[in-house]
Amino acid sequence: MTVQAVLDEVRERPGAGDVIPIFDPSTEEQITEFTDCGVDAVNDAVARAKASAESGTWSGLPDDERAKILWRVGDLIDQNAALLAELEMLNGGMYPAQAEMQVKIGAEWFRYYAGWCTKIDGIARDVTTGGLTGVTSHMHAYTLREPYGVVGLIFPWNGPVFNFCAKLAPALAAGCNSVVKPAEETPLSAHVLMRILAEAGVPDGVANMVNGYGHTVGAAITAHPDVEKVAFTGSTEVGRAIVHASAGSNLNKVTLELGGKSPVLIFDDAKLKKAIPASAFGTFVHSGQACVCGSRILVQRTVYDQVVEGMAAVANAMKMGGPKEEGVMSGPLISQKQLTRVLGYLEQGRSDGAEIVTGGHRLDRKGYFVHPTVVTNLDPDTSRLFQEEIFGPVVTILPFDDEDEAVALANNSTYGLAATVWTKDLGRSHRLAKRLAAGTVGLNCAFPYDHSMPFGGYKQSGWGHESGKAGIEGYLQTKIVWAQM
Repeated sequence: MTVQAVLDEVRERPGAGDVIPIFDPSTEEQITEFTDCGVDAVNDAVARAKASAESGTWSGLPDDERAKILWRVGDLIDQNAALLAELEMLNGGMYPAQAEMQVKIGAEWFRYYAGWCTKIDGIARDVTTGGLTGVTSHMHAYTLREPYGVVGLIFPWNGPVFNFCAKLAPALAAGCNSVVKPAEETPLSAHVLMRILAEAGVPDGVANMVNGYGHTVGAAITAHPDVEKVAFTGSTEVGRAIVHASAGSNLNKVTLELGGKSPVLIFDDAKLKKAIPASAFGTFVHSGQACVCGSRILVQRTVYDQVVEGMAAVANAMKMGGPKEEGVMSGPLISQKQLTRVLGYLEQGRSDGAEIVTGGHRLDRKGYFVHPTVVTNLDPDTSRLFQEEIFGPVVTILPFDDEDEAVALANNSTYGLAATVWTKDLGRSHRLAKRLAAGTVGLNCAFPYDHSMPFGGYKQSGWGHESGKAGIEGYLQTKIVWAQM
């Protein structure tokens, strides 16, 4: 399949709502369009998934057979890696190494969770109990782990292949049937991945894709009475809307991987030659369009000026550009809407008296590019730049004097997705790991990740976990069986 074939296929899919244009964010050129599928299409997709669940088309397969199919999915993703990476670059503005890495990780999601298909188990024990009657009984009790019937999987535009695979792989491993909605900005790679699922042997009706806006198609999924579970990655604002929808007629279960405003603590004993470039990469990569970006840098006052200067130097040295340009280190924002949002935050910061050390402006070229930006002189309690998730290449830097002040500044946020500590003091590292209100803490490392480790947030950064054993458990229900001996 070619890129042009994908563009044509997306354009030709039937729909019932608005026509949605798709752009190359590096050039601002429209590359294709599609029609919002509408609520009726969501109802049809849910009906197919429910029928498949009730018939046991997927969950009734032997565990090792499901495992083999998921492993084939991973292999087919590898075989189509060049096409998928090209779509990520065209539709998402990623530079080649980034797109290739996303596809590689996506394939590994399916191989990792293929191994879990044969390891879903419960507990069993003989129990001597008085129960609720007080009469001693000898019982045998055991638990069953059973998949949800229909799950809705909704994922964002900042990592289309990564997020598709991160949700589909554990859901399929658990035996669930799904309705899948990619972001309206980045639907291209999902079309290829759905073909791969079918080619690998996933039966019809097990995974069903619908396309459209969040307020139409996404809302129809979350409010549908036959959707038992929703897994969503995206903004905290939309996450709240999904929670409200889940409290409707069906009380469906929810897993949410939401926003972040992650702090990075740099102490004066840190290896600055490592901490500064790693911190810059951790906030400017993908133009800051990652929930785990370390966008609040907190620096011990004795090395504050040195870190500010170093961060600004990295920002000024980063080459921004499209995927076909040489030496590119970061790409564009995803859309005109996101560009307007980021520039609006920067303008508000200027009005509030923040100092723009470097950046703060759109690049003078085609594409939705913002110069990597370093901001200082903020009020941590009132500054929107410090408190709110911008999802752009913007980092704020504030000084602190001691460990307690650093923790107070770091935890001064409604978010709690990730945090990073740079220090040579081993005791301090582990003290801070306990004190920081974050779901993931990196000690002298940036962007730690492995498929086997759970990932989730504190506070308003989410509910539940993805990855690892916790990732598949989110798609399983527990049934307890008691037998009188």
